[in-house]
Amino acid sequence: MPSADPARGSATPRPGPAHGGAFHRFMADAARSGTLVVQPRMGFADPARMRAGLLATRGAAATTVGTLTLDSFTRVGDYAAAARAAAQGHPLNGYPLVSMPVATTTGLLDGVHGEDFPVQVRHGSARPGRIVEALIDAGLDATEGGPVSYCLPYGRTSLATSVRAWREACRTLAALRVSGVEPHLESFGGCMLGQLCPPSLLIALSVLEGMFFRQHGLRSVSLSYAQQTSAEQDEEAVHALRALAADHLPDTSWHVVVYAYMGVYPETRTGALALVADAARLAVRTGAARLIVKTAAEAARIPSVAENVTALETATNAARSVRRTAPPPSTGVEEEARALVEAVLGLHDDLGQALIRAFARGYLDVPFCLHPDNAGRTRSVISEQGRLEWSRTGSLPLGPTAAVHSSRRLTSSGLMYALQHVKTRYDAPAVSLARAS
Repeated sequence: MPSADPARGSATPRPGPAHGGAFHRFMADAARSGTLVVQPRMGFADPARMRAGLLATRGAAATTVGTLTLDSFTRVGDYAAAARAAAQGHPLNGYPLVSMPVATTTGLLDGVHGEDFPVQVRHGSARPGRIVEALIDAGLDATEGGPVSYCLPYGRTSLATSVRAWREACRTLAALRVSGVEPHLESFGGCMLGQLCPPSLLIALSVLEGMFFRQHGLRSVSLSYAQQTSAEQDEEAVHALRALAADHLPDTSWHVVVYAYMGVYPETRTGALALVADAARLAVRTGAARLIVKTAAEAARIPSVAENVTALETATNAARSVRRTAPPPSTGVEEEARALVEAVLGLHDDLGQALIRAFARGYLDVPFCLHPDNAGRTRSVISEQGRLEWSRTGSLPLGPTAAVHSSRRLTSSGLMYALQHVKTRYDAPAVSLARAS
């Protein structure tokens, strides 16, 4: 694939971050040492509370990086509404980065963000240009998302529009390299819809978005994978993701980030923290460098700072109990992912155009995704062994590599079972104990 000029599309290079390339260097060092980095999904509208959350994350008994998670108005580009809400003291579900004065954001970061504690901006926007500009102005150098993963799950913005917007955002971020800063961009592709997307498609989307970032100037990326329904299948999947990344991003600094389960979460404290602990063990066993945690309050409300710290420390303690292991026997996950990636790469030299064509033809097709650019012809089921499998493959170019469980027709009750599967499994011990007492 031809590489874009990292400065193209950005007429005037923006000022570099005060701690240039902090996230890249921190993660590169952690990956080399085998240290699992844990990270919350934390965002508060009030700058003082946001600063307190970052300080608490930094002070946790764990190796951590910080997060500025943005609010929903900012995610959809309604910056005026975010500004009004912040000015009037109305609650927001994240930090309104674009609408805040730069001095306010740099003030909350002062003495917190640095070489030993980098901060990443997480947002959810299909049109991230203003967000990228704002984070650079605030002295930060890392964010996440992608043209597919921050488009299809979150609204009706066309995929073509998202591809154009992300191309320009990548170039803006990559232009920092001119001043010696190594910016970092994480693909959200391994988390599509949070659940019920078979691992091979998650892997393919994460790798393809990483390659899209690389084509538009980024040289430091991370590839995501969200914990699913089967620990054994997840291990196979993360090892497969690493194998494809090694093949398709050979001249790029990359690491894998595992997400604690992104679907319907356990309601009990015991179940929620057990799920986080299992996610940490998955990350260590598969050589992932970073884990995005979830908290014991996840099923009910926005977590507090203290609940985030508890999740970070729970994950770290669980990680100490395991070692990296060899890949499990193959059940075809890597072969399916490779077939998807290779089919998309054959559609066009420009990865943005290849992604648009792939969804138009159904070569990429996310189960249960209602976005108008998604074909909607695939479906998945949870097998009797707890594995997430295809029940319909639509036009996915998998050929004989796919194991399709077409005999298991998914009903409405079956869908509800699948959505609640992980929650029920992790809550059951606590519920049984409560009944016995």
